Amino acid sequence: MAKQVKAAMGCDELEVAADRGYYRSEEFLECDEANITAYVPNSKTSNNAAKGLFAREEFRYVAADDEYECPAGERLIYRFTSQEVGKDMRRYWSSACVHCPIKSQCTTGVNRRVSRWAHETILEVAQQRLDNRPDAMAVRRRTVEHPFGTLKAWMGATHFLTKTLDSVSTEMSLHVLAYNFKRLINIMGARALIEAIRA
Repeated sequence: MAKQVKAAMGCDELEVAADRGYYRSEEFLECDEANITAYVPNSKTSNNAAKGLFAREEFRYVAADDEYECPAGERLIYRFTSQEVGKDMRRYWSSACVHCPIKSQCTTGVNRRVSRWAHETILEVAQQRLDNRPDAMAVRRRTVEHPFGTLKAWMGATHFLTKTLDSVSTEMSLHVLAYNFKRLINIMGARALIEAIRA
């Protein structure tokens, strides 16, 4: 969607924001390749954290050595790369887990394994970018939720009056067009809008 917006606007760069339901690592890569800056929070649903074990975020990646440092200070070294749902995943673990005094807080297996996507750096940069702009999601909500609320109020309890996907899509497009024109009139004024359309 962001690529379509960028093409329609004819711009070289674009900033987009979406809620956590749209967090997909592959789409961050696509955005990066298309010169699109994305602000999307990670849902961070960790089974380990739910079990009271160390979350993956507590393992620090040491880029210079291509290793992870665990909360106990041990290094998880690179072992192999495998394919997982079409993604190259690098696997890391330490042989020191067997004798670790805090192993019970880390894993129920023989050793704690950490996976790293081949393009994980893009996700780390995206998270840092979001950390540096803590208001990004509040701005997104203020910008996006207002139109949805207004359109729902306009449509009433029945929402769509038509049936079939094509008809409903057309009806929704007309609602959005009407909303956009109403906003333009409120922002620019009717006369200025007419002059801009004629120009």
